[in-house]
Order: sequence, then structure tokens, then C-alpha cells
Amino acid sequence: MPNLDKFDIGILEALQEDARATNVEIADKVNLSPSPCLRRIRNLEKAGVIRGYRADIDRKEVGLGLTVFVEIKVGQHSRENSDAQQAALIAMPEVTAAFLISGTADFLAEVVVEDLSAYERFLTEKLLLLPGVADIRSNFAIRTVKTGAPLKLPQR
Repeated sequence: MPNLDKFDIGILEALQEDARATNVEIADKVNLSPSPCLRRIRNLEKAGVIRGYRADIDRKEVGLGLTVFVEIKVGQHSRENSDAQQAALIAMPEVTAAFLISGTADFLAEVVVEDLSAYERFLTEKLLLLPGVADIRSNFAIRTVKTGAPLKLPQR
């Protein structure tokens, strides 16, 4: 992990607020001149701190009205099974986030699809075919309260 100073944190906060801000606008916000600011942004990208830039899309406005949190339990624990599960979840575009977790399940996946019929197809045609699946539990989001929020970064 790179050692982030107050300028790096300021740059990251500015980019989380508006990733389309110009370098000059960001430099002004963090009290740097444009050249060092751009150099810092490039270094943050190169170090993997900034993984990319994307639009924040309203799920419902594009027809994705159902969010499901899926707990997946594998039957036989091994490094190979875990790696296979992870690779499969990463490859599924319906899975917007996935985590290896502790507790009663082994993985927690956020799945975003059009509706209940689409989730049924996803469940039966993809999730239930994952290697070593012992149990799947689906938790349906009733209402989105908060999503895609900026990270609260440590202050330096």
C-alpha cells in the first residue's frame, strides 16, 4: 500500500466527488499546481489505488429493478473449490460485488437483474451449477437506501 499524504487523500476525495473534474479543478481543490497534481494522479493509478473511472448508473432507470444478496455455501472446502467459485462469480456480469466471508456462508454476492424471472433463470442456469455448491440463500432488497457511496478516507 502506498503511503498516502494529505494531497493524495484530497485528490482521491475530489475524484470520488466528480471523476470528470479536470486536472486543473482537482489541483485547485487540493492546493497544488496542475503538473504535480497530474503526476500524483498517474502514480495513484499506477499503484492501483485508483482502479478506474466509471459512470454511476441508476439501476431502475436501465431496467435492473431487482437486487439480491446471495449467500453461497460450498460443500467441500479446498483452495481449488474456493478459486473456482471466485473465478465463476467474477465472470458473471449479474454479480456486481462478491466477497469471501466468515459465518454460515462462504461467499456473499450482490446480484442485479431485471426482475424475479431473470433472477430465477440466473439461479437455475448459473448459480446452482457452480462447482461444490451445498446451499444458496437469497435475500431480496426491498428498497435501496444507499449504494455506491464514496469511501471515507483516512485523513493524514
